[in-house]
Amino acid sequence: GSTYSSKVFRVTFLTLAVSVAVPLLGVTVLLDCPIDPEPISLKEPPLLTGVLEPNTKLRKAERLWENQLVGPESIVNIGDVLFTGTADGKIIKIEDGEIQTIARIGHGPCGGLEDEPTCGRPLGMRVGPNNTLFVADAYYGLYEVDPDTGETKVLVSTKTPIEGQKLSFVNDLTVTRDGRKIYFTDSSSKWQRQDYLFLVMEGTDDGRQLLEYDTVTKEVKVLMVGLRFPNGVQLSPAEDFVLVQETTMARIRYYVSGLMKGGADMFVENMPGLPDNIRLSSSGGYWVAMAAVRPNPGFSLLDFLSEKPWIKRMIFKLLSQETVAKFVPKYSLVVELSETGSYKRSFHDPNGVTVAYVSEAHEHNGHLYLGSFRSPYICRLDLQHV
Repeated sequence: GSTYSSKVFRVTFLTLAVSVAVPLLGVTVLLDCPIDPEPISLKEPPLLTGVLEPNTKLRKAERLWENQLVGPESIVNIGDVLFTGTADGKIIKIEDGEIQTIARIGHGPCGGLEDEPTCGRPLGMRVGPNNTLFVADAYYGLYEVDPDTGETKVLVSTKTPIEGQKLSFVNDLTVTRDGRKIYFTDSSSKWQRQDYLFLVMEGTDDGRQLLEYDTVTKEVKVLMVGLRFPNGVQLSPAEDFVLVQETTMARIRYYVSGLMKGGADMFVENMPGLPDNIRLSSSGGYWVAMAAVRPNPGFSLLDFLSEKPWIKRMIFKLLSQETVAKFVPKYSLVVELSETGSYKRSFHDPNGVTVAYVSEAHEHNGHLYLGSFRSPYICRLDLQHV
């Protein structure tokens, strides 16, 4: 009788499966999809061998100020005083280990992602020549903040259209040594920061990439357009070009000012992860932080989905961004690039055990201070001992 019962089971199971699947498919077709994804062709990710060989060096970092701040995305220092911006809209000063809120660009309540547009989200941060802070707030725009008084001054507001278009997701900035020019990114003309996963998954090239603000003439120029999630920016040490991380494409482009528009080229292509912020290293190269990797050997979800917009549509019809984010493996990776863009070394934390959701590596005094867009701490890695 066992073959009969297994047959009955099979038929019952199939009938059940079909009766569930058909209406589900019907519903899925009718459901709205928040994104309109484009197929993207990525090259096969680089092999994680040689200097990119996986290790656990990031786990040697120590967590500082744990549970006293949340999502310290970008970190700068004036002498030994650190400054960062957090997920609850604060601009924070850390002096002698003491945390103090010095400014807030938005207003409360501040809590979940849904509060971000009013609360504000300070992302990229830099120090200008007379020790003033420049801050890119994802929702409000480009600001100057006095590190002593906390007084804030708006430089470029997201309310003011630039060349006929509003800024939607101001992300990172880099400042010339004389403080005259600020180069900054607007990651999307459609999505805001709270929907960054939609931005990555949609893959469209609506990022207006790179803009330039002149602090003397107060003029804003759009330098580059048509990028897929332009993110971290960094002037070269000689200030003869600007590097822009293109997150969705896992690459870094460079822009040479003074050339006719479109004076852009590839600096590093096909990176082993999705680059977030980029900062100078003391060796004349660059530190690049990546919060998601494209494992090879292994399975890269991003690469798998890149040419299959229909699967992305199905996923986002049925699941929220928070749910989808849980399927992205936690893996933190920081690489040091030479001045020409070759890999010099890499620090990994394979399951994000110590360093999770890494967004930036800021070098100061022989240490790397590691920012994070979600973790409730800053990590510090002693470069002498890795």
